[in-house]
This record gives sequence, structure tokens and C-alpha cells, in this order.
Amino acid sequence: MLFPIGDDNRDRKTTPIVNYLIIAVNILVFIFWQRFGLDAHTTFAYAVVPGEILTGKDLVTPSQVVIDPITRHAFEMPGLQPTGIPVYLTLITSMFLHGGWAHLGGNMLFLAICGDNLEDALGHFNYLIFYLLCGALSGLCHVFTTFILGQNLLIPSLGASGAISAVLGGYIVLFPRKHIYIWMLFFIVPVPALVAVGVWFFFQLVSGFGALGGTEVGGVAYAAHIGGFLFGMLLVRRFAGRYLATRTKSYRRYR
Repeated sequence: MLFPIGDDNRDRKTTPIVNYLIIAVNILVFIFWQRFGLDAHTTFAYAVVPGEILTGKDLVTPSQVVIDPITRHAFEMPGLQPTGIPVYLTLITSMFLHGGWAHLGGNMLFLAICGDNLEDALGHFNYLIFYLLCGALSGLCHVFTTFILGQNLLIPSLGASGAISAVLGGYIVLFPRKHIYIWMLFFIVPVPALVAVGVWFFFQLVSGFGALGGTEVGGVAYAAHIGGFLFGMLLVRRFAGRYLATRTKSYRRYR
């Protein structure tokens, strides 16, 4: 079993207060707003619904009776709930909602490992804007892929996976040689960040991006991950100008 536990922070110069705040908000939202993921009405109200984003309208649907394929027990699945904010803002609120402890824990683990170094490079404010912007763009990747593939536009999705994919994309660009420490059986070994990113993708595919109902079809969630990752790679240099300039000066000085 491969399990990431940290990375090399010896060159970090600042306290990642924004990263700590984002992690805290995610946890508090899950516990108090989603009530440990049991408040389906809140979850279905503030998750991203492709149909709402494409039309700009707040859609409400009736509840459905669903039969568990394993236990054969019937239970009521809430429909889409009224959203108390403009539907486009669910691209932000959905980033702080999670489908369960595994979903939350996996996301926060990788954010804690990689987000601090990226915040150190970008600066506190730039890191916050980068995180929110790329998270929203990854949500749009999910929306448009759902539409293009002709899938159900009324299935909500949620989670910080897209934004964290962007953090990993930015991490790869700025720290291509940095090692992430992996717990493997009885050993802790440093591996290139590229390998750790591969493990992250596998974990996210297992735990799910948050397509409600327990199914993901057509690779939509995977497209959201890829979109966030690519946007992170493409945009990080625009947010890390000072860090890149300092690194370039240091390189020239020691040539």
C-alpha cells in the first residue's frame, strides 16, 4: 500500500495560513453544515448541477425512492433543492462540500502536503485566488463534459478535487524535482512528485469526485480532475511571478 505522508519543506519560508484556513473550512463545512455528510438537502442545494450552470436557472426536482442493490432496502433520495444563492456561485460552494469521510480525508491530505509549498511560492493572496479560480474552472470542465457527452445534466457533483488537481499541477511546474514521502509497507521512501500525482489520481478515482448516487459514468469526474490539473499548470506562472523572478536571479548568481 502506498500512502503519502509529506514532502520536503526545508525551503519553505512562510506559514501557509491560507492553506490551513481552506482545510479548516472544508472540515467545518462537512461537520456542521453537511452534518457529517448526512444533510443531503444542503448537499443537493449547493453542489454543482450542470443543468443549472448551463441555463442559469435554479432547478428543483422531486425526491425518488431508490432500492439499494445489495440490501434491497428502499430509501428516499432527495431531489435537487432550492439554492439560496445565484447558481453560478455553486462553482465555489461545491468546492467545500464532500460526499463522505474518505472523500474529505483524501482531498485534505494532498492539499496539506502540496498546498503549503505552493502558497509559499505564490504568496497568500495569490494562492487563494489561484485555488478558487482553478477550482471553478475545473467545475466548468465537469459541466461542459457532461453536456458534450450527453449525460444527465441533473446529477450534482461536489468536492475540492478539481482545485487540488490545480494545486498539484502548479506544484509540478514549480517544484519538478521535489520529493514527496510515501509510506510503503514498513518503509518511508521519497519519490518524485510525478509518481505521487499518479497515486493521487488513483485515490480520487476510487473515492470519487462526488457524483451523487455513487456512480460516475463517461469519465466526467476524471475530466474535471484533468481540467483542474491543466489549468493549474497553465496559470501558476502568472501567479508566481515574484517567486520565478527570484529563482531566476539566484540561478544566474550561482552560474
